[in-house]
Amino acid sequence: MTTTTTSYKVLSNGQGAVVKAWTEGVPFDDKTEAQLLAVASMPFIHRWVAAMPDAHLGKGATVGSVIATSGAIIPAAVGVDIGCGMMAARTSLTTSALPDSLSALRSRMERAIPHGRGSFGDDLPEHVERAWSGLADQFAVLEDKHGAKIKGDHAAKQIGTLGGGNHFVELCADEEERVWIMLHSGSRGVGNRIGAYFIERAKEEMRRFFITLPDTNLAYLAEGTEGFDEYVEAVSWAQDYARANREAMMEAALSALSTSGELPPFDARGFVVSCHHNYVAREHHYGKDVLVTRKGAVRARKGDYGIVPGSMGAKSYIVRGLGNPESFDSCSHGAGRKMSRTEARKRYTLADHAEATAHVECRKDEGVIDETPMAYKPIDDVMRAQKDLVEIVHTLRPLLCIKG
Repeated sequence: MTTTTTSYKVLSNGQGAVVKAWTEGVPFDDKTEAQLLAVASMPFIHRWVAAMPDAHLGKGATVGSVIATSGAIIPAAVGVDIGCGMMAARTSLTTSALPDSLSALRSRMERAIPHGRGSFGDDLPEHVERAWSGLADQFAVLEDKHGAKIKGDHAAKQIGTLGGGNHFVELCADEEERVWIMLHSGSRGVGNRIGAYFIERAKEEMRRFFITLPDTNLAYLAEGTEGFDEYVEAVSWAQDYARANREAMMEAALSALSTSGELPPFDARGFVVSCHHNYVAREHHYGKDVLVTRKGAVRARKGDYGIVPGSMGAKSYIVRGLGNPESFDSCSHGAGRKMSRTEARKRYTLADHAEATAHVECRKDEGVIDETPMAYKPIDDVMRAQKDLVEIVHTLRPLLCIKG
């Protein structure tokens, strides 16, 4: 049964909580709706589940969902890219200062920020050493507790690295032709290991107590248990790692541009925005302290700044939260995929991708067809659907995009 209000749809199957979906003009498919309702059926959901305009099918929980829980946490709802998020910095440069070709600047930034499967070697750059120094002691504590399950030699070497998939670094221009650096990445390999380890631990708990779920990936850890406490500790560290990773990348990108010889001196400290969009946090909503898991969603309390990126060929937005309580003070984390990577590779050709990104200095090869702009929902439709969640502060158009 579906009923409609002025700003969102209410989805219900009569079991458990409802789903409030901000999806007018950007509908999702039946599988995504079923997944949202499955999450809402869990007994510890607080009030309802909120679905953002970029919602699409995920593993266990929907990408683009906000899940407030009381007394339990679902590790797969956070996922394995723990702390994935965005950072953007406005520079004092204007587009008139940029060279006619951005190819050389792109190459410099690609050398400064390892991407794809790349990482740093044993001799870490100074900015990476500095970022790791604030995380190393607590990681040693986690390694002592969990051993080989989370241990990895690359945790230090991957700070300041991009990864692959939909992670990116961009140069953009706003409505006043000011140049921005914007980037998207998370907790890399170590976050993946932490996430996968605790997802399996939660599944073991379900098997131990003979708990049947609508989806095994909705396995949860109950508050007051050792597994819950250890997950909160580990996920908090991974979220800190992800933020440090983005800050190190931003430092490297700024250094690459400032030493390029192609640009005049500039500053980038005037306006900086940083936000997670795959994470869990303790918050207070509707009279209760709860755990809020945002799986592909950004916190948008009144006055909060956030970043809603489009695709590698579309506009992105710097936004300010309106503090809508019904979304648990949240908004979308991007345009959201409208098709799978496999479908995108089947449907679009290299020529299609080159045409869609003709205005952007970026990769135009078969390896990024699954990230082509047509694989994503129209970002303007997404913004219209969440007009009661955020207001637009700046509109950014892409000039240069680096993909892993």
